Amino acid sequence: MTTRQLFLHHVAQTSPAPLALEIGRAEGCWLYDRDGKKYLDLIAGIGPSVLGHRHPKVQAAVQAQLDVYWHTLVYGEFVLSPQVHLAGKLAENLPGLDSVYFVNSGTEATEGAMKLAKRFTGRPNFLACHHAYHGSTQGAASLMSPTDFTLAFQPLLPGIGHITFNDNAGLEQIDQHTAGVIVETVQGEAGIVLARPDWLVALRRRCDDTGAMLILDEIQAGMGRTGHLFAFEKYGITPDILLLAKGFGGGMPLGAFIARREVMQTLTHDPVLGHITTFGGHPVCAAAGLATLEILLESNLLAQVPEKEALFKKLLVHPAIKELRSVGLWLAVDLGNAAKVQRVISRCIAAGVITDWFLFNDQSLRIAPPLVINEEEIRFACAVILSALQD
Repeated sequence: MTTRQLFLHHVAQTSPAPLALEIGRAEGCWLYDRDGKKYLDLIAGIGPSVLGHRHPKVQAAVQAQLDVYWHTLVYGEFVLSPQVHLAGKLAENLPGLDSVYFVNSGTEATEGAMKLAKRFTGRPNFLACHHAYHGSTQGAASLMSPTDFTLAFQPLLPGIGHITFNDNAGLEQIDQHTAGVIVETVQGEAGIVLARPDWLVALRRRCDDTGAMLILDEIQAGMGRTGHLFAFEKYGITPDILLLAKGFGGGMPLGAFIARREVMQTLTHDPVLGHITTFGGHPVCAAAGLATLEILLESNLLAQVPEKEALFKKLLVHPAIKELRSVGLWLAVDLGNAAKVQRVISRCIAAGVITDWFLFNDQSLRIAPPLVINEEEIRFACAVILSALQD
């Protein structure tokens, strides 16, 4: 059997018709199939490849750690240098949030944050926003509304309510029974919807007044995607718990939920081992995460984001485009028609550009390339998209 046939027979798929591109290698913003055809990765693997594929400094950090030690012991008992230095660097850049719990993915960060909020507040309930995505495990999936992707798996967690993103009226639902309110700073799967500054400030104030914890999900929005290291920085607020993953590991599986040390300490007692993970903060992944963070802090990649965003917006002009929403190198090209989006995606892939749609907005085309994308690559991507639209 060919590799493709083995893939279809033995690797669990999540759709009836997977793309099944057989990847031979990857470098920078490009993927190469087994026949040598190259594809511009305009979605960065749905976020993780924030510095592109096999960034030399990240690869060097991974290789160096491989020569020292890999897995050692279940989380939190040994002093592991990559974890320690990454947590310290995060604390330097997150005033007020100084304790990092490393996990393997975004959905695990959500799960850990929910347990932490319950444990710290002693309360049972959560609020999330309609059309938000926080992960697919049962706790994270319980936060999802509408239920298109979760109805088949009911019952899920009780005590979950929903509010409308950017709607101040819904904030009255936050009360003395609310352990936490989980929101995205930018709603990604809704098709790039930015939080209004006044709404986020009002949300922060309401959580303060009621004692609920504000949990900001920056699993997609963090690590430079919006032109800021963390998207919430420009809003002048600080969450009680911050969720990171995807680009956080620079292409390696790494996530985290981050809070004040006094909050995080509640997981250490009554009961002991309040939250544990075997592989969370794996030394090799933490080394990749540290290298990624250092590159973002020390390079001019974040400063380049507005210029690259502007070039996309300048070039992507076509009568078929109903609206172009963007925040940094994260864009939604609204075509107003789901079938049209799927046709454009297919034509783009055939022409060597990988793009996608959004979970709760299938009428928009997703653009979220590695931050290292250059002008020539942006022009190529836009030319392919415009050609697909013209066809």
